[in-house]
Amino acid sequence: MRLLRAMPSIDLCLKVAANEERLSDLGRDYLRKLAREAQDEFRAAVASGAIGAEATREQMLGQIIGGMIVLAEADQPRLRMAVNATGVVLHTNLGRALLAEAAIEAIARAARSAINLEYDLASGGRGERDSVVENELRELTGAEAATVVNNNAAAVLLTLNTLAAGREVVVSRGELIEIGGSFRLPDVMARSGARLKEVGTTNRTHPRDYEQAIGLETALLLKVHPSNYRIIGFTREVSLAELVEIGRARGVEVIEDLGAGALIDLSLHGLPREPVVRERIAAGAGIITFSGDKLLGGPQAGIIVGRSEL
Repeated sequence: MRLLRAMPSIDLCLKVAANEERLSDLGRDYLRKLAREAQDEFRAAVASGAIGAEATREQMLGQIIGGMIVLAEADQPRLRMAVNATGVVLHTNLGRALLAEAAIEAIARAARSAINLEYDLASGGRGERDSVVENELRELTGAEAATVVNNNAAAVLLTLNTLAAGREVVVSRGELIEIGGSFRLPDVMARSGARLKEVGTTNRTHPRDYEQAIGLETALLLKVHPSNYRIIGFTREVSLAELVEIGRARGVEVIEDLGAGALIDLSLHGLPREPVVRERIAAGAGIITFSGDKLLGGPQAGIIVGRSEL
């Protein structure tokens, strides 16, 4: 077809694009990709009859350059400012907690310069990045040690993999949670290499259920806080204190996934009470995992705190 034979070449499109304000600052390889895609769209328009046979070479060139501009604009970062009118204050799909202005300023300062992230300024040698936050987390939670990973699912997975790979982890059937983003506790446990051992029923789990489940292959007793749902009515759950007592009697460590993770008693501020990390450490949990980007109000992170030997 005459139009397709007369279609401007890639080189001509690149030459014209170099003088187009909205394309001139883009790399040549990227412009070449845009030109090919715009040519493909032009061919499709010709085949469908959307572009008539009377189109001139200049018109065809303008069509392709215009297509390149549209494609380039569509490739721009898609994150946009939004208003959270969902009724969910900490909405995971809308960026979770908003950072405090002081935190934003600190991020900006750190991003402008080299920093001693893993460098010991006193010795001139390699440092530990955990040391930047560990002391603060120990002070806030009363734990002996702390570390930070990319999210709470990773915190749970790494804890289970380190302490229970190839062995059993006992957890109440009513605490086998699923949260947004297809995070399912049984799946995380399987990926960690630990073996899930369910006890109790969906609505009622008793201390004896844990006691009867403990065997030679038991590595951990796991308690999970159901942050995003509640089971009410004819229910029974084993408290952390009860679970710790069972674990100590049988020589099995207890860990807890607190989910959102509160550092203070929210009820003092008129909000529903959530388990406080410091209180759970004091109750005897060997390790607590929780999110850094929900109630704590920080960037996406998973926090692991607990006894140093673990």
